Amino acid sequence: MDTTVWAWIGFHAIVFVVLALDLGVFHRRSHRVSAREAGVWTLVWVSLSLAFNGLIWLWRGPDDALNFLSGYLVEYSLSVDNIFVFVLLFNYFRVPPQYQHRVLFWGILGALIMRGSMILLGAALIEQFDWILYLFGIFLLMTGARLMFHDDDPEVDPQRNLFAAVARRIVPITPELRGDRFFVREAGRLSATPLFLVLLIVESTDLLFAIDSIPAIFGITHDPFIVYTSNICAILGLRSLYFLLASMFASFHYLRFGLAIILSFIGVKMLTPLVTGWFLGGHGWHIPTTVSLAVIVVTLLVSVVASIIRSRRLATATD
Repeated sequence: MDTTVWAWIGFHAIVFVVLALDLGVFHRRSHRVSAREAGVWTLVWVSLSLAFNGLIWLWRGPDDALNFLSGYLVEYSLSVDNIFVFVLLFNYFRVPPQYQHRVLFWGILGALIMRGSMILLGAALIEQFDWILYLFGIFLLMTGARLMFHDDDPEVDPQRNLFAAVARRIVPITPELRGDRFFVREAGRLSATPLFLVLLIVESTDLLFAIDSIPAIFGITHDPFIVYTSNICAILGLRSLYFLLASMFASFHYLRFGLAIILSFIGVKMLTPLVTGWFLGGHGWHIPTTVSLAVIVVTLLVSVVASIIRSRRLATATD
């Protein structure tokens, strides 16, 4: 069997084992996730991702390892938008903190399947029609401009969500939550709970966010294995990141501008070979991965540090 096939099998085996331990052992009972617990799990997921990055370095060399790290950082930073949506949904449906982890666990498990399918489809399209990369680049430039100049909050209207509307027509919905259960049998018929509607909306909104993030990772590398594994590693750490940052989300004043710069830069990176090819001939010039990684890291650090400084100044001014 080809080495790459074993790598796919091994990666998924590790993911499923860790997820099984997460839900079946460490979070078997619903409980409120404290900031300390969220911080520990965030450190665990980041450490596992970096350890896998080290394996890629040993197996495939520094180029693929840098591509993985760049893709991981981009996806991890873009997931902040998901966190904001989670906050809105849980507040709207009044989901108690002790039940939120269960929703995010199954929501992210579904996201793994959806994103995996989208990545495989994108890789197949790029292999057949390489000009799609230039469309991705233009799309990322437009997305970056939208983030930069439009500070509107993500629009989340549970009443108009297509998936929730279809679910209401197919299965009865209980008027209130039934603990951490998605389905209950009452009066002899199976009914869904509002918690199931929250899960559906989480899945649908993640699908929308993936439309931005997946082209961004294809702008770093075209290797399906690197694109997929970096995306999945970032998504796996999203739950703990939510519980760690949800209460502090409003403090990241400049993170939106940082994400806009990163998306725009990757869009430029994807279009550079086309534009330089017109002037230089041949395939054009490619921006090195080391430069891409440096831009991503510096942009994130500057936007976070600037946000912290502004938050402290605002706190001082209100005292």
